Amino acid sequence: MTKHKIIVAGCGGMSNVWFDYVAGRPDAEIVGLVDIYLDSAKAMAEKRGLSAPCFTNLSDALVQTDADLVFDITIPESHREIVTTALKAGCNVFGEKPMGATLTDAQAMLETALQTGKRYSVMQNRRYLKQIRAVRDFLNTGTIGTVGSVFADFFIGAHFGGFRDLMDSPLILDMAIHTFDQARFISGADPVSVYCHEFNPPGSWYKGNASAIAIFEMSDGSVFNYRGSWCSEGFNTSWESDWRIIGSQGTVRWDGSHPPTCEVVDDSVPGGFHRPLKTVEIPVTWDGREGHNGCIDEMFQALDENRPAETDATDNIKSVNMVFAAIESARSGKKVRL
Repeated sequence: MTKHKIIVAGCGGMSNVWFDYVAGRPDAEIVGLVDIYLDSAKAMAEKRGLSAPCFTNLSDALVQTDADLVFDITIPESHREIVTTALKAGCNVFGEKPMGATLTDAQAMLETALQTGKRYSVMQNRRYLKQIRAVRDFLNTGTIGTVGSVFADFFIGAHFGGFRDLMDSPLILDMAIHTFDQARFISGADPVSVYCHEFNPPGSWYKGNASAIAIFEMSDGSVFNYRGSWCSEGFNTSWESDWRIIGSQGTVRWDGSHPPTCEVVDDSVPGGFHRPLKTVEIPVTWDGREGHNGCIDEMFQALDENRPAETDATDNIKSVNMVFAAIESARSGKKVRL
């Protein structure tokens, strides 16, 4: 069993889930903590009972430890520096989404990973849910025929405070990456073009645009329609979004919280103005761990098997492209080809 020695870069926000994960693995050990604020790194070490040294920059940590893996859980603007530094030093990287604060950053990180031959995988925890796996597998059976349209609604009033409140495009850049990636995962198709309208409605507590509507044309000829808001008070959807997938013979619905449902045309009954429908059960059989744990499980397993992870940067760049193309479309008022 290979024991991975890990440097954690960034000691705030969602970092707790990463620390919790390592604490439960006999094949992983934290050998260094990095944060631009040394006191933050020291506080995390004390909170977790870690004896690992603390640093204010990754380069020093890489020199003074024998790490082979870096967890990048810094803010998006820091990802490029952290990831490229780690990769060039011979470390693999697991990082938080989005890959970068700009498409240029994301492409640079991907190129560095390819040049160094090291793995860079990205956290997309919302792929690792029993119900979304059931939706994806069920669509692959062809029960609802050819999928022509996929709809996702995301409406949540999220009062984070901090850097998100000051971002120009907080919804699309920081959150919609999840839903866009889910759409690719569910459909198995990649984006071809997008038209997006981004706006900041009355009552918003964000500086930037916290609402958006985006229409993506996909590589299989289907259309993916996204409607979202991070400043919507009342009747919140789940964080996984509310989905409707329409095929030539029926529809799958999934609200992100409850088991998915399906109705298809019942050809055994004579049709009328409305064609008769029947309910079809969608099996939920995936037995992996859910959420962040499931994604990190896959990333570790991929390392041990010397293969790209499901959320490797070579794949995740396609979801990142959706984000930045949507932002470009919103700012230009034009359809953008990916």
